[in-house]
Amino acid sequence: MYGRMPPGLSFLLGRLAIYFAPAMAVAVIIKALIDVLLDVELSNTLIIVATLLSVPAEYASRILFHSWSVRRRAASLGAILPPRWDGRSVGNFDLLTDFLDRFHRGYLGEGPWDRMEELGNIYSVSLVWDVIYFTIDANIMKAILAIDFPSFEKGEKFREAMDSVLGKGVFNSDGELWKFHRTMTRPYFSRDRISHFEVFDRHADSAIKKMKERFRLGHAVDFQDVMSRFTLDSATEFLFGKCVNSLKDTLPYSYNDPKADKIVEEQTVAKCFATALAEAQRVVSTRPRASHAWRLFEFWQDKTAEPMRIVNEFIQPILEEAITKHRAAMGERQSGGNDSKDEDGKTLLDHLVYITDDPAVLHDETINILIAGKDSTAATLTFAVYLMCLNPHVFQRLRAEVLEVVGPTEMPTFDHVRKMKYLRAVINETLRIYCPIPFNIRVTTRDTTLPNPDPSAPRIFIPKGTSISYSVLMMHYRKDYWGPDALYFDPDRWLDERLHQYFAANPFIFGPFSAGPRICPGQQFAYNEMSFFLIRLLQNFSSMELDLSAQPPDARPPPGWAGAEGQKGLEKIVPKSHISLYVHGGLWVKMTQDDRN
Repeated sequence: MYGRMPPGLSFLLGRLAIYFAPAMAVAVIIKALIDVLLDVELSNTLIIVATLLSVPAEYASRILFHSWSVRRRAASLGAILPPRWDGRSVGNFDLLTDFLDRFHRGYLGEGPWDRMEELGNIYSVSLVWDVIYFTIDANIMKAILAIDFPSFEKGEKFREAMDSVLGKGVFNSDGELWKFHRTMTRPYFSRDRISHFEVFDRHADSAIKKMKERFRLGHAVDFQDVMSRFTLDSATEFLFGKCVNSLKDTLPYSYNDPKADKIVEEQTVAKCFATALAEAQRVVSTRPRASHAWRLFEFWQDKTAEPMRIVNEFIQPILEEAITKHRAAMGERQSGGNDSKDEDGKTLLDHLVYITDDPAVLHDETINILIAGKDSTAATLTFAVYLMCLNPHVFQRLRAEVLEVVGPTEMPTFDHVRKMKYLRAVINETLRIYCPIPFNIRVTTRDTTLPNPDPSAPRIFIPKGTSISYSVLMMHYRKDYWGPDALYFDPDRWLDERLHQYFAANPFIFGPFSAGPRICPGQQFAYNEMSFFLIRLLQNFSSMELDLSAQPPDARPPPGWAGAEGQKGLEKIVPKSHISLYVHGGLWVKMTQDDRN
């Protein structure tokens, strides 16, 4: 991406070229004209001062001209601009610092989303003179993701920020390249593929055995850590046919467990791989919030370089082996032989190499699918167990359904999952309350308009090249979409009259897997994986509870949250987000084993 030039230096030189080079050129021309026409020699100091002053003047002129142009183009379309949130400082630096601080220290969605109801559920803000729209309106999201899909893309800023990890994979590409990746990947997620539960069963069995060992000895378990390992092992086997085997490593002990200081963690391949992948994701998730200037925080070195080196040490040999086998098979076929690879035994990588054997394409695509298949599923399973710990009646009712439909020991099947209405309701309600990808962004490819939340008002103009940030999470909390109890966890809303009153009337109010052409191709795969694990979990354990004493002190809700409306006032943990949601400090639980397992 940068060649050998450090990111920060590349950024600064680029800015100098944009802002100072034209000013210097003008200064030289003016000096030459004055020397010739007026026979007056200007001092170098005066030239330098004039040049420096011309930079902010030119920048301000650009801003003013752009603002005038936007108003003029909006009027020509009979549209209006959205309400604007202005801070107290130049460039709205106060808003920017407040947003970043509340993202790190506040509750989910606090900051940019605080004034939605007051401003009409869409507004614009200029952060350091970069205009961004924010919205939680379902009709606007429908326009962005489906109706006016060609007018919105991930955008250059997002792609550049994510490039060192996601490359040009399906989740970080636009236009024809995105279509190629989508066409390449989607056919693999057929019903036959997503309903093969043998992979889930092996890794679920390993995860549950690990937890049982700890519980029998009286220790708490970080369920989030176990779910991260379960989904990582399942995803690597599904993708590559080679499991990273993270569940074979020792589980962590809580900070207050006497064994915590006595255990020296072995840096296994699985541990290094999982840690590196998580660190790379953490780094890239912070970049878009600083716009183009993220490079200044990684001035001399790309902070994803080292973790991605570790990730690639695991992935690259697998890719090379798959390419070699494919080319050998192609040669055998051309010479009259048969490709003996059983279709059912093919991994996603086997499927991909039949379409392309370009190592860079295969690398980027597998990384994209790995991250998408691992984190969102792990987050949903983690928060589902957390919510059942807070609501024991939900746990007992779901367990009763599991025992009635599947039984205490039988392996779940696709037909079992399909019959379990309450299981689906619990998963959907978890996805609503704790949407795994809470925030997202698009950039306009052309001037266009958006539906106005006020249907009696003109449409809203959004200029070409403008970022619009939308929050599915905050949309899920809207009372006008979900009813007066929208802020509370209640799986029955997916089974009673509220389902038809709210969701059925407007399906776009629920969007954990996105929508439109870019809807997650692995949606049903994820539902099946989550359903399978929850069934196995509830077959094996008759009760579960949070071990709040094991929660690290810095990972406990601040006193100010207590008494707040909705889930915030009920929290026993601190939910956070990077690309996807997670529990800060882990989710420490204890469970009682069913005697039949």
